[in-house]
Amino acid sequence: MLDKKEDRIMYDMVTLGSATVDLFADTDSELVQIETRHSLEKLIAYPLGGKILIKDLNVTVGGGGTNSAVAFARQGLKTAFLGKVGDDAQGQQVLDELAKEGVDFVGARGGQTGLSVILDSIHDDRTILAFKGASDHLSLAEANLPPSRWLYCSAMLGQSLDTMKALLAKTQAKVAFNPSSYLARQGLAALAPILSAVAVLVLNKEESAMLLGLDEHQQHSLDQLLAALYQALPGKTLAITDGAEGLLATDGQVKVVAKPRDGLAIVETTGAGDACASGLVAALARGQELADAVRAGMLNAESVLAFKGAKNRLLSLAELQAQLKQDDRALSVSPWPAH
Repeated sequence: MLDKKEDRIMYDMVTLGSATVDLFADTDSELVQIETRHSLEKLIAYPLGGKILIKDLNVTVGGGGTNSAVAFARQGLKTAFLGKVGDDAQGQQVLDELAKEGVDFVGARGGQTGLSVILDSIHDDRTILAFKGASDHLSLAEANLPPSRWLYCSAMLGQSLDTMKALLAKTQAKVAFNPSSYLARQGLAALAPILSAVAVLVLNKEESAMLLGLDEHQQHSLDQLLAALYQALPGKTLAITDGAEGLLATDGQVKVVAKPRDGLAIVETTGAGDACASGLVAALARGQELADAVRAGMLNAESVLAFKGAKNRLLSLAELQAQLKQDDRALSVSPWPAH
């Protein structure tokens, strides 16, 4: 708990979300890819029976709450993480990582720390087995939200989701929200207590469709999804990512379209969405225009994509500024039509 002196600290950013220990497992298994006939879903098959040897195992700290917290801290924002980690060795690993990055922990401990197992894939995308653990059990009594200019919320479930809703109902901070498919699938009505408090919403194409009650496996253009979202959530800054297709965003004044850099090398995709969202929000928190924020989010994500691990190459502010000077991609910026 914060004492009275610490309670007066003003943070630039508090992140509210999950914390996990991530196990990246690379195996020698001969994987089989399955493409379904009636949807766009692709499946990976492992051999039934037997034992699959892991040839390379990397252990890192992950989770949307800690990924974004480290991203904001590296961008020079005074940052705290509010979440719950286990009272175990893995929980201490999370706290040590946050301390190393200059992120204050203002959450709670108890139970078992969340764990993710990130499996092989044939291409650069991964399948993740996620155990949320303590991340789902942050009570309102444990959630001492310190004063902050911004509150960045990533996906939370269970008791922690109820706590998030209660905190958003009373916070004075500007709120950014990066939901996962778990939450987006609940739809606009169910998430209304959260969305009503949100100033900035960042999500991917599939999550956008889910939030709107559409079939995420069907083809929807980013323009159609953004227009529908803005009609449902007028006055908010919205950004939709779509992997190799880039990012589309609006603040109700302009529409910004950004594509990935040519020749981008993708090693592994875990954490790229967190990196993009936090890079974009960090730029907005520094008072930058939407087009500059979109470029910052793209550069942060592209840096993470080139390495294994969700935090491995999150950009510092100095690195971002250097890359911004060299980034010659053309952004499309046009007036946002009234809806």
